[in-house]
Amino acid sequence: MRSLIGNIATLLLTLTVSSGVAVAGKLSDAQIAHIASTAGELDINAAQQALDKSTNKEVRAFAENMVKDHTAVNDQALALVKKLNVTPEDNATSRSLTKDAAEKLAKLGRLSGAAFDKAYVENEVAYHKTVNSALSTTLIPNASNAELKSFLQTGLKIFRGHEQHAEHLASELH
Repeated sequence: MRSLIGNIATLLLTLTVSSGVAVAGKLSDAQIAHIASTAGELDINAAQQALDKSTNKEVRAFAENMVKDHTAVNDQALALVKKLNVTPEDNATSRSLTKDAAEKLAKLGRLSGAAFDKAYVENEVAYHKTVNSALSTTLIPNASNAELKSFLQTGLKIFRGHEQHAEHLASELH
């Protein structure tokens, strides 16, 4: 089973090559804002699924943290784009991420118990590795507005913490 994360990784890492989103290899701030917001919403959706399905105390605590942190980051992002008068621009990457995530969440939805917990946490590890890589190699370098760039850098610090937490949790579930 190709994981949700594998597909997100493929989409984000090939962003400037295949999606048509980038113009001459450069993303606009509006496109970056939409991709970042979409990625946050996808992680919130995955965490909400975990809260619906899991009875594992540690998995539930992690999922609650993902909902809290990603909601806060998305709220701050919304305030920033309003301040900067930037309208997040829907794009092929955002649409593909959303479509693929729905399909993968459906697959995770067919799992239960320890199998679900393990698959969810493994997806979170890979997801945060992918998002952190995309932030550091694509989104942050392409952000032209200094405030947006700083916001993304702050998000990267938070999401690196999520990655470490997910890795620790995954090691406990094996």
